[in-house]
Amino acid sequence: MLYAILCYHNEDVVMSWSQEEDDAVLAKRRRVQKELVDTDRMGPAIRLMPTSAATTLRASGNEHLVLDGPFAETKEQLLGFYVVDCENLEEVVDFAKRMKEGESVTFEIRPVQIFEKGNLPEREPSAK
Repeated sequence: MLYAILCYHNEDVVMSWSQEEDDAVLAKRRRVQKELVDTDRMGPAIRLMPTSAATTLRASGNEHLVLDGPFAETKEQLLGFYVVDCENLEEVVDFAKRMKEGESVTFEIRPVQIFEKGNLPEREPSAK
């Protein structure tokens, strides 16, 4: 079963990390992810650009409104997500607990289905 692990945190806190702090968090997570990578069960890990780069599309009757920003009603923002292939919810919860260890991040876990696989080329991230 495919699961998405959605990563929520205070965007201002994460964006204030030094490169060394950010690298340390990602290195720790990569150590945990290695078992799923080694068994071809680790899908993409996606880091979203800051919410200041977001655009929201809302419907108002038959009209579509395109608005700057995410307009989330929360103190934490969705900063990225992982796609993993786990046997069941218990396995993915255990994996997420180990990735989260020592961090104040919130992970939301949802089963996913591939709607369309797509075929985008890999690109290097342009921002933290």
